[in-house]
Amino acid sequence: MEIALRLKDEKELKEKPTDESKLGFGDIFTDHMFKMDFVEGSGWINPRIEAYGPISLDPAAMSIHYGQEIFEGLKAYRRKDGKILLFRARDNFLRMNNSARRLCMPELDVDFVMEALKRLLTIERDWVPKSKGTSLYIRPTMLATEPHLGVRPAKEYLFYIILGPVGAYYKEGLNPVKIYVEDTYVRAAKGGTGEAKTAGNYAASLFAAELAKKKGFTQVLWLDALEKKYVEEVGTMNMFFVFEDEVATAPLNGSILPGITRDSVIRLLKSWGIKVKERQISIYEVLSKAENGSLKEAFGTGTAAVISPVGQITFKDKDFIVNKGVMGELSQRLYNELVAIQYGEAPDPFGWTTVVC
Repeated sequence: MEIALRLKDEKELKEKPTDESKLGFGDIFTDHMFKMDFVEGSGWINPRIEAYGPISLDPAAMSIHYGQEIFEGLKAYRRKDGKILLFRARDNFLRMNNSARRLCMPELDVDFVMEALKRLLTIERDWVPKSKGTSLYIRPTMLATEPHLGVRPAKEYLFYIILGPVGAYYKEGLNPVKIYVEDTYVRAAKGGTGEAKTAGNYAASLFAAELAKKKGFTQVLWLDALEKKYVEEVGTMNMFFVFEDEVATAPLNGSILPGITRDSVIRLLKSWGIKVKERQISIYEVLSKAENGSLKEAFGTGTAAVISPVGQITFKDKDFIVNKGVMGELSQRLYNELVAIQYGEAPDPFGWTTVVC
């Protein structure tokens, strides 16, 4: 398919941020977006790059009523020589197809949407910030647009990609965050949609997250829905624990998101000869090891924050301090290595980066 270009006149372009230290996260968007439509019987049609702006939906659009909406999150980085790099973008689109299958939505041609993203990034390349720690956030989204009231998969969809320059996701930056262990509410259960990146999962997390925020915590650590005993994930991150003899993270059992950064960390650790296990981790194991000193570090992984060290875990109103509340040596090493690869400042033995323009 040919991608139609409906670009703004130069005089209509937005003013770009001048102070990259004040970018924040998720509030600024570029001039253009990519869009295409799906109609049952015709497939994906009408791919175009046009001005960023509101989307018109029928009040009966099925995404509004029945929740068929999925999305991804990835980033583009500016190399020192000015070239723009993508990090594991193909893996994000493959994961989006997994989400689509789970929610009975049409899959994407990964090669085509990769090309569309590159075209969009080439047009918007001046929006990619230059400062260390900044990047261009990329949000591919798919939602059901067919106007119909009745519980079944929709027959019409919209796929789009929007972009925005961002700084640090957490105001703490690389300073360790405090997380609250939630043992009343649940985010997802085995057999549900926890492994899909769909809006409903995030809506389900908001109430407990707001309660934790009022208590002064950055994030919620979710436990399994059945026994409320085993660690699953944090709201925006997969969790890792550095014990004396291993690094452990929860297994992909259907209720947590298979994070791209999670996978990157596992592969880096294995390449360094560090023992890493995907296994069930009881919150009681974590906290007893925090008390006796055999929990050396804890950190979260995700596209937004990359590596986020955890300095305090609170369970049933009791605080457990991790690594004296400071970032650990392994967390720092992983952060440095991942960021160096993302910005093209270190060799990429895994083939994770793609030069766009």
